[in-house]
Amino acid sequence: MADMRSDPAPLSEALTEDIRVEVMSSYSPENSRPLEGEWVFQYTVRITNQGRDTVQLLSRHWVITDAAEHVEEVSGPGVVGKQPVLAPGESFKYSSWCPLKTPLGMMHGSYEMARTDGSHFDIEIAPFALRARYTVH
Repeated sequence: MADMRSDPAPLSEALTEDIRVEVMSSYSPENSRPLEGEWVFQYTVRITNQGRDTVQLLSRHWVITDAAEHVEEVSGPGVVGKQPVLAPGESFKYSSWCPLKTPLGMMHGSYEMARTDGSHFDIEIAPFALRARYTVH
């Protein structure tokens, strides 16, 4: 895992087997309750098929780490209730959210994909920061 102290960016990009995954995260103050120890982050993912084969996203696996180094893993079918099929050149974009018990964290993971010939492969979701804005009083 990348070191959170190295000031990671709230965006990431990875290309695996001709599938590009781009992520951008932002702090959601309207959904957060810092006084109760809950910071909420939104993230938007765009998956683009830059290859020649049609592919389908089957499942996701996220590794979420907060500033206290508490790690949570989340796996399941599809994303936001969908298992999108991407023909060559097509993209799929979705947004989701993640609560943390600290104002700083990091996420990374992978998607399991399938080709029309039945072969499966994993694509990388590169690490990106979850970082709340700080205020000084």
